[in-house]
Amino acid sequence: MPDSSSVISKAVVPVAGLGTRFLPATKATPKEMLPVVDKPAIQYVVEEAVSAGISDILMVTGRNKRPLEDHFDRNYELEEVLRRKGDKERLSQVSASTGLADIHYVRQGDPRGLGHAVLCAAPHVGAEPFAVLLGDDLIDERDPLLTRMAEVHAEHGGSVVALMEVDPDQIHLYGCAAVEADSDGDVVRITDLVEKPSPGSAPSNYAVIGRYVLAPEIFDVLRRTEPGRGGEIQLTDALRDLAGSAQGGPVHGVVFSGRRYDTGDRADYLRATVRLACEREDLGPGFLAWLRTFVAEEALTPTG
Repeated sequence: MPDSSSVISKAVVPVAGLGTRFLPATKATPKEMLPVVDKPAIQYVVEEAVSAGISDILMVTGRNKRPLEDHFDRNYELEEVLRRKGDKERLSQVSASTGLADIHYVRQGDPRGLGHAVLCAAPHVGAEPFAVLLGDDLIDERDPLLTRMAEVHAEHGGSVVALMEVDPDQIHLYGCAAVEADSDGDVVRITDLVEKPSPGSAPSNYAVIGRYVLAPEIFDVLRRTEPGRGGEIQLTDALRDLAGSAQGGPVHGVVFSGRRYDTGDRADYLRATVRLACEREDLGPGFLAWLRTFVAEEALTPTG
């Protein structure tokens, strides 16, 4: 039985992607730095990891990602200007990202897929279990998904994958899990995984979303994993091998039904921004009133 006191203290955040779906905005600005309301998406992800008790975060970066490092570093000149003005509120906002966690950076160099990005973290992670958080998925702070996944890992060992039920006609956009029921209502045992199955061939409508707690044995599997879909080394393929192996397994899934904001494409990014803005005490009432008026006026506007 795994040690129930097991604690996940390290997280890996792959951020080497080119963000081509958001061009031209991402020509010179990392996609992860695009604001969701008034805070870059990557800060939401780091705050989620910290809320789950993780203090050591490794970002797997690529070219043109320097603004991420700058964001989590001190900006002495700006801080001093705000301090002289007595602007404590903005000074607090600027300083908030600086001391969140002990953040490290490593370059992926050759972008060969999510599995390869995770493998780049092996020297830093070592022989510990660790979390992986993908920046396209923002999980509402009121729904502590990563904390729940750490609890399942402490109980069962092995690896834990976040799952979400989606419409069958959407499952081809995700990694997909074949599952067996477990004793806990939100926990399932994963028996197989398929990366973006062809329409009609998916083993379930359980989609893999961007949160993982991984056993360190995943690194050995990734080293021998051949390129899969898209010619890339897929983390899904490595997890499938672990699910069928006595060493490094089992692989469980936590079925998430909370609030998730997908910033992976333009339309969902806009929806996420609107939802979060509406829930803000300082912005929500006025913005929501304007939004209702805008929608009502649009409904009266002739089309064509």
